[in-house]
Amino acid sequence: MFADRARIFIRSGKGGDGHVSFRREKFVNNGGPDGGDGGRGGDVIFQVEKGLNTLGDFRYQRKYCATDGEQGGKRRCHGKDGEDLIVKVPEGTIIRDEASGKIIADMSGDNQRQVILQGGKGGIGNMHYATSTMQVPKYAKPGQPAQELWVNLELKCIADVGLIGFPSVGKSTLISAVSNARPKIAEYHFTTLNPVLGVVDFEGGGFVMADIPGLIEGASEGVGLGHEFLRHVERCKLLLHVVDAASTEGRDPVEDIRTINAELMKFSEKLAEKPQIIVCNKCDAIVTEDGEEDPVERIRREFESEDVPVFKISAAANMGLKELLYYIQSRLNEMPKEVTVYEPEFEYAFDANAELPYTVENPEKGLFVVEGPRIEKMLGYTNLDSEKGFQFFQRFLKDTGILDDLEEAGIEEGDTVQMYGHAFDYYK
Repeated sequence: MFADRARIFIRSGKGGDGHVSFRREKFVNNGGPDGGDGGRGGDVIFQVEKGLNTLGDFRYQRKYCATDGEQGGKRRCHGKDGEDLIVKVPEGTIIRDEASGKIIADMSGDNQRQVILQGGKGGIGNMHYATSTMQVPKYAKPGQPAQELWVNLELKCIADVGLIGFPSVGKSTLISAVSNARPKIAEYHFTTLNPVLGVVDFEGGGFVMADIPGLIEGASEGVGLGHEFLRHVERCKLLLHVVDAASTEGRDPVEDIRTINAELMKFSEKLAEKPQIIVCNKCDAIVTEDGEEDPVERIRREFESEDVPVFKISAAANMGLKELLYYIQSRLNEMPKEVTVYEPEFEYAFDANAELPYTVENPEKGLFVVEGPRIEKMLGYTNLDSEKGFQFFQRFLKDTGILDDLEEAGIEEGDTVQMYGHAFDYYK
């Protein structure tokens, strides 16, 4: 079965942690901090691969993870960066966040390569935290965490013209007659199980045509194969609505057109509003009795009043094809050249403040010292002399987990907590 959807897990690399160490050499007493920085985590990059036309490869591998950055080392050694992971997809693939359904990226048009998840930045070592008042920093910044998502991949074929219509109306015969496509053709329904792309190349023009598997009534609700492939005509600029004008299977061509258009409207109003050309196929097989109306004229009377042009052809007998192709090319020349590209709606964001480090130490009984950039930053914008400021300070200690860390370190009621010149008595 043609694979045009997939669900996969992607994860960027975690940033390597900064290192805590101090210079220790012979004849050097009390050397300063020399902990190195951590390496950057690898990115997850999606890239268009021209040779691919399905998402079949994602059936066998569901998890795609970039490598983590290495931790920093002693003597100011920088950790190695993680390797980027490149995920190759066919052109026309849309990447959606599974939880929200929002579009992360559309791998179409000029967007041939995009970073979907960024690797975490490496943490900085304690050598960066030495100041005139803090000459022995015992903390380093941890690396940023990895980004991870479950995403849904959805392939929408990129073609200028899409063939729509009921099964067995001759769409496969038409695309094989006018392009380089060679779909399987037989005398039974749903011969075409996969969307087929063909390049129509003729003097004075050329375009890409897609043969979409036959639609039936109820396709927009998932009946038959139509629901699986309606998405592939969403990028098309022009729709060729092919009907069996000879009614070789006993169906009314006018009723067929109305039914398919109703299914397009149920699936997407935008899709239903795309310009159409009605192609009356199998005209060489039309047999009319005396006084009977030509079915093609009936179709023209019904739809040309709605500004929908009607062409009379026989794909099997190569009748009327040249006129149809030149008309299609003239319509395409009037339309924008750009491929329809869906705008991104989702962006992964870090909470940068949550990654700043701190330490909790118990240098003597009844005294606990909490230090680090996270604490310094909070104290810098908090007025502890005001009631509201002190309430914010208390919430900060609770929400960031500092109170939990103090309790884990063994703090008891009445003990003292010291933070950069501020001292507090601890009470639950």
